[in-house]
Amino acid sequence: MLNECMDALNLKNDGIYFDGTLGGAGHSYEILKRSAPNGKLIATDLDDYAIARGKERLKEFEGRFTIVKSNFKDFEKIKEELNIDGFDGILLDLGVSSFQLDDKERGFSYMAKDEKLDMRMDRSQKLSAETVVNDYKEEDLVKLLFEYGEEKFAKSIVKNISQKRKLKRIETCGELVQIIEESIPKKFQKEGHPAKKTFQAIRIEVNGELLALEETVIKMGRALNKNGRMAVLTFHSLEDRLVKNAFRYLECDCICDKSLPICVCDKRKEVNVITKHPIVASEEELALNSRSKSAKLRIIEKI
Repeated sequence: MLNECMDALNLKNDGIYFDGTLGGAGHSYEILKRSAPNGKLIATDLDDYAIARGKERLKEFEGRFTIVKSNFKDFEKIKEELNIDGFDGILLDLGVSSFQLDDKERGFSYMAKDEKLDMRMDRSQKLSAETVVNDYKEEDLVKLLFEYGEEKFAKSIVKNISQKRKLKRIETCGELVQIIEESIPKKFQKEGHPAKKTFQAIRIEVNGELLALEETVIKMGRALNKNGRMAVLTFHSLEDRLVKNAFRYLECDCICDKSLPICVCDKRKEVNVITKHPIVASEEELALNSRSKSAKLRIIEKI
């Protein structure tokens, strides 16, 4: 949804932009290209490989961009350190980069049979998918798969994980996939890969993807300059719900109890929500990129 994201930001040639998820630098490249000659970009990522790749891809725009190894949730600190008053556009693409999924050594994919369970975006952190699968208590794993993966067979999967890890540590993606396939009745394995929800849940846990997301989106919305735009691309319902709630709060003009005769909260409308319903991938994009099937784009504009 590259063009949809660029249109959403309403780019101008002297704006200051923030890409919180550098990834393969595809969005960052287009932001710099379409905001030439004076547009500037701050981009963040936790993945050293993504940062190195991003610097190489963006080198033709040298002097107009800064890449910081950091979680986008630390953007306020970055904004202060770089002495930036506000942003004309903020983009968050909350999906896992294709090159991370396709790099089997990273252990993100349920298709990576013999690779180590990993899923760390920041490979210097200690917590990995192997740790979650082998060391979390059963009740915590069930809660994790149910809440982050919306997996209705969470109890069955965790029961079998528990039995297997008593014999040996579960170390590879393939081992975990086999356990999941054995835990879900065949008749429920017809729609998508049976391991998709479990792998999603573990990835979210490893990388803390939902922690403080709603609060961060609210703070980012407030960091926009007048008429600045924020666009957020989500790939599962948990993220989308948090982003939707944050946008709704920013647009709200009062949060007082309706029974009160006057407003005492001092909350005022801060943005206009541009997308009353999220933008989804076109038929053309779906034909070219099946991963865009679950993508939802939401946009706000600062008033």
